[in-house]
Amino acid sequence: MKTRKLIFIAIMISISVVLSIVETAISGMIFLVPGVKLGLANVITLIVLMTLGEKDAFLVVFIRILIVALTYSGLFSNSFWISISGGMLAILGMILIKKTKLSIFSISVFGSLLHMVGQIAAAIVVSNTETLIYLLPYMIALSVPTGLITAYLARRIITNFSDTIKNFK
Repeated sequence: MKTRKLIFIAIMISISVVLSIVETAISGMIFLVPGVKLGLANVITLIVLMTLGEKDAFLVVFIRILIVALTYSGLFSNSFWISISGGMLAILGMILIKKTKLSIFSISVFGSLLHMVGQIAAAIVVSNTETLIYLLPYMIALSVPTGLITAYLARRIITNFSDTIKNFK
């Protein structure tokens, strides 16, 4: 891997970690359901997925989740399992749907939907509380606008910085 690309990926991971921590702090003021976030860190995931590729995007998501868990909630905590389940399901789904040549908006909304499904499934398992399934319709309803916002921001950044991003490939 080129040094420039490695530095770019490290910067993207750093930005996504900061965005994840910031949005955790402000999400309680915006949403009523605990754990629901705007998905600002996923803007970075989309940027990397659309510009560098699938492996790099997977790496960014995985390392972001590990770093946030290590610094914020604890590795292998319930929060970690919920986060890793949602994140991995989302990035794998986004990688698959990207191959269909759908728009960044479709990819983002699909990833957001899968993220919510993965989180609810993991929350049910770690808490042994099946009634959490009733949160799924609310979370799916929120995933569409948050996915669209994420895609909009990612597309704007990719468009405005496409020449700079090309230098890091």
